[in-house]
Amino acid sequence: MVGVEKGLRVPGRARATGLSLFSWVLFASSGSLAAAVMVVGWDPAAVTFVRIGTAAVLLVVVVAVWRPRALRFERADIWLLLGYGVLGVAGVQLLFFVAVARVPVGVAMVLVNTAPALVALWVRVVRGTRLPGQVWLGIGLAPVGLVLIAQTWEGARPDPVGVAAGLGSAACSAGFFLLGEHGARRHDPFGMTAAGLVIGAVVVGAVAAPWTLPFHLLPVSAVLGGLHVPVWLVLLVLAVVGTVLPYLAGLRALRDLPAPLAGVLGLLEPLVAAALAWILLGQALRPAQLAGAAILLACALLVQRATP
Repeated sequence: MVGVEKGLRVPGRARATGLSLFSWVLFASSGSLAAAVMVVGWDPAAVTFVRIGTAAVLLVVVVAVWRPRALRFERADIWLLLGYGVLGVAGVQLLFFVAVARVPVGVAMVLVNTAPALVALWVRVVRGTRLPGQVWLGIGLAPVGLVLIAQTWEGARPDPVGVAAGLGSAACSAGFFLLGEHGARRHDPFGMTAAGLVIGAVVVGAVAAPWTLPFHLLPVSAVLGGLHVPVWLVLLVLAVVGTVLPYLAGLRALRDLPAPLAGVLGLLEPLVAAALAWILLGQALRPAQLAGAAILLACALLVQRATP
């Protein structure tokens, strides 16, 4: 009987791992796309609002027509949805942009990616779940790979507000994994993602002041991999490929994937982002960054094999 149950779990776990990796590859693409738009005059808050707002509108329309039942929630679900939208959608991105405005991007990236350690601590302390030593080893070694990829020793400058914002973004990211894991097992991923994006768009809109958006720059060309693409098209791709699809895939993966493992797989995002920046923006990887990439891959494999 145990063998049968194990045989049933493994395909679901493998599929969920694939979905999670697919999600983080798409999330990683958003960095290069957003950077190309910001070069022509869009500020980070404006890009974030258009990205989340467009994604919310498109997904709500699709879900309302295709599977309207997914948008039906009970009153008891309001706190889950608010937490997911405020923390997992708006908080992660807004606090990250605050961090990068005050500390180097590499430092902010390392701070944000302490989220897997926060998830593991929550699971151990709050849930009382014992995690194998290999999980802690993988989580502990991951920052080494992140530091090498981010090259944090170049131009680093201490800033308490920036550091606090980076750690706050990490806490919000941990909320994304933990709340997503809880919600994915109770709700349709399409409905929960749509609700989370709407809530996130409202929160970001309060900061971005939509009436000040530079809509006159929509027809301007952005440069991606040597190609000149209209800004409006880049923003549309950012909303669909860099927001809707990864949130859907990531939430569906959390139905069958433990939050600590999903958090560690998320560490692959900076690796993929660096590779895409190399291809699309001409930012070549250095030997130290390649070594950091190898360490991150080893950490993910270690946690994957050890997570119960």
